[in-house]
Amino acid sequence: QVQLVESGGGLVQPGGSLRLSCVVTRTGVRIDAMGWYRQAPGKQREMVATITSGGSRKYADSVKGRFTISRDNAKNTVYLQMNSLRPEDTATYSCKLVLIGSGSYWGRGTQVTVSS
Repeated sequence: QVQLVESGGGLVQPGGSLRLSCVVTRTGVRIDAMGWYRQAPGKQREMVATITSGGSRKYADSVKGRFTISRDNAKNTVYLQMNSLRPEDTATYSCKLVLIGSGSYWGRGTQVTVSS
């Protein structure tokens, strides 16, 4: 069973920073890509940032220059560093894992609230 455990969410003031972490609990999996997605109340889930096993990164236009996705392969962990946070970044952030030939998995999500 593959599980994803997210952490790092919370309440932050506009302009502040947070770092989200997502750990893949099962070792030895063949990872194709990992990513962060978010869903705000009343809105559809959207891609925030993704990173492939080769290190290629993609970002939503709304977060370019503010968010950075990274991976620690030894720790089976993906991070999302979020700087210059805005109220419109408020959402539940979920981690997604895509395995080579074995489907994809989602974490339960972590809440990020940007408010003064």
